[in-house]
Amino acid sequence: MQIVRLLFLLLAACWFTGCDSSTPPLATAPTPPPEPTQAQPKLSTIKLFIGAETLDTEQALTEVQEMTGMMYRTNIQDSDSMIFVLPVPQRASFWMKNCPESISAAYISGDGVIREIHHLEKNDTNAVLSATDNIQYVLETSDGWFDRHHVTAGMAITTERGSLSHTYFP
Repeated sequence: MQIVRLLFLLLAACWFTGCDSSTPPLATAPTPPPEPTQAQPKLSTIKLFIGAETLDTEQALTEVQEMTGMMYRTNIQDSDSMIFVLPVPQRASFWMKNCPESISAAYISGDGVIREIHHLEKNDTNAVLSATDNIQYVLETSDGWFDRHHVTAGMAITTERGSLSHTYFP
C-alpha cells in the first residue's frame, strides 16, 4: 500500500511540475518585412572614389533599405548611385522588380575591386547572378554610367574613410 501511495505522490509531483505555465513558448521565425510599395527617401550618403570619378552614394544598410533599393524611383540622374553591403561574400543576385528605369550594377569583391558590371533591365524579375561567389558589395548607378565614365572591371573602389572593408567592417 505504501508503494502505491509513493507512486501516486511521484506521479502527482511529475504532473504538477510538467504543467508550469512559465515555460517560454517556442521561438517562431521572424516575419519578413512587407514588400515595398513606394520609393524610399534618400538614404545617408558616402563619397566613393573609382579612378578619377567621385560618387556621392546612398548607402542601403538595413534589410528594408536593401530590399527597397531603387524600387519605384523615376528620373534617375547620372549622379545617382546606391551601394549595398552584403554581410558575407556570396554569389550576388539582384533583380529589377518595381524598378521603372534600367540601371547598371557593379559586383564588387570584399577587397573593393569591381569584378563584374551588369546592365539590369527595368521591371525584370529575373535575377542577375554574379559569376563568382566572392561578391560583398553591389554598386547601382544610372544605366550606362560605368561605360560613360570609363570605369571597368578590375578597378578598386575606396571611400572617404578608406577601403570598403575598413569602412563597413572595421
